[in-house]
Amino acid sequence: MVEKSHTAGLWPAFYEPFRNLGARVADWLAPAADASSNNDAYRISVELPGVEEKDIDVSVHDGVVSVKGKKQSEREEKGDTWFFSERQFGAFSRSFRLPADADGDRIVAHLKDGVLAISVPKTAPSEPEAKKVAITKG
Repeated sequence: MVEKSHTAGLWPAFYEPFRNLGARVADWLAPAADASSNNDAYRISVELPGVEEKDIDVSVHDGVVSVKGKKQSEREEKGDTWFFSERQFGAFSRSFRLPADADGDRIVAHLKDGVLAISVPKTAPSEPEAKKVAITKG
C-alpha cells in the first residue's frame, strides 16, 4: 500500500482559484466578435463597451483586418460608511482573414453603443476571360 503525502490535497485547493484566470483575462483582452455576410458585403461586429473611438485602430494589411486598442475603465461607488474603487486597463487585438472576394480597399467601420461594426464590400464576380492561344507550326 502506497501512502499519500498529507500535502497532496493542498495543491488542487491552492490551484482552484486560478484555474480559469487565463481564460477570463483572455476574454477581457480579446473582445467578443461575430462575423456574417450577405450578397453585398462581409460584416464583423466587435463588442467594445466603454472603449472610446480614439482608443481603437482598425487596419487592413495583406488580406487581414486587425482591430487593436486599449480598454480603460474606472468605477467608484461611495456610501455613508464605505467606498469602492475599481480600475481596469489593458490592450486588446483581434484579427480576421478576409475571403478572396472581399474588397479591403473599401472597408468602413462605425462605433455605436459599444459595438464596432465593420463592413467589407464584396468585389463583383469576374467572368473568366477566354484567351486566344496562338498555334505555331513545327
